[in-house]
Amino acid sequence: MASIHLSLTDEQRALKAGVTEICKRYPGEYWRELDAKREYPEKFVNELTQAGYLGALIPQEYGGAGLPIADGSLILETIHANGGSASAVHAQMYIMGTVLRHGSAAQKQQYLPKIATGELRLQAFGVTEPDAGSDTTKLKTTAIRTGDHYVVNGRKMFISRAQQSDLMLLLARTTSAEQVKKRTDGLSVFLIDIRGLKGLEIRPLRMMMNHSTNALFFDDVEIPAGSLIGEEGHGFHYILSGMNAERILVASESIGDGRWFTDKAVAYSRQRVIFGKPIGVNQGVQFPIAKAYTAVEAAALMRDKAAALFDAGEPCGAEANMAKYLASEAAWEAGNACIDCHGGYGYAEEYDIERKFRECRLYKTAPVNNNLVLAYVGEHVLGMPRSY
Repeated sequence: MASIHLSLTDEQRALKAGVTEICKRYPGEYWRELDAKREYPEKFVNELTQAGYLGALIPQEYGGAGLPIADGSLILETIHANGGSASAVHAQMYIMGTVLRHGSAAQKQQYLPKIATGELRLQAFGVTEPDAGSDTTKLKTTAIRTGDHYVVNGRKMFISRAQQSDLMLLLARTTSAEQVKKRTDGLSVFLIDIRGLKGLEIRPLRMMMNHSTNALFFDDVEIPAGSLIGEEGHGFHYILSGMNAERILVASESIGDGRWFTDKAVAYSRQRVIFGKPIGVNQGVQFPIAKAYTAVEAAALMRDKAAALFDAGEPCGAEANMAKYLASEAAWEAGNACIDCHGGYGYAEEYDIERKFRECRLYKTAPVNNNLVLAYVGEHVLGMPRSY
């Protein structure tokens, strides 16, 4: 039975302290310089990997820590609460769920131990396409079986970390949409090694935030038949089963952002003196920060509920989606309050607020748009007519 713990265990406090200690070695200047150059945080990622934090959710039998998603959430939240960005590493935590649940024993033994040690990186998730967007069933990238391999053709858009990853989890159509009874059928998942893969072109995209984002082009790319995860044609359901983990973990990053913004705003409101008084005495400054803090705390409770249900193996689709919605909205509200509190300094790069503000905005759109979350709740939770 799922239960929510309202305080951290001793083990979780130690986990949080360990991540915090690493984050202290990578202050705002580190992230600011990377942001300006649009570079990947290699040093930070390597240190997290060596400390075992990126293998946290991998079972112990494969060299990981075997921790629950609640602890994975704490790791990502802590990174963001300390001013960093876990976007460079978060995919590894939720992508591997597809491999763990649906991969063969041979695939898990081949890849998971190396991912746990950092010998291999699994950070790329090839799903989104230029014309499909949120409607995954309409994707057009194909993987056609030819002997002992598949031939992949198509395009993927907004695929993060493809240049920094060794492996990619790829969703492609193995049966055309015209030949399937249900629109969710005919899609398959592959775990592929993309290092030097012939026919694959990766084009970097310069985005609003430093997210190592790319467009991918597959031109008669041959991948081994053994890279297929589970059964052919069931890929959509395999991907879907990992989306709850994705939403819980991304919600945790937003919660960390919200905590960073409110802490920053509270500290500044105490020290900034205008007309002989700290600006925090003004309700116009104080109330928006307090409101944002309240929203972040509420989102954290929903995240904790979703994580508890997930770890107990119980249905958590509604809770995971609502946690992602509440957390991303709360972080955005906290960011606005933080900028308003700082005035002109809120826009200055050296304060890091404008960088974090740009970064937190992403999660109102990705990995699922908040409007689609509301549509999900309306239809699947409240039983209202389908709105899309």
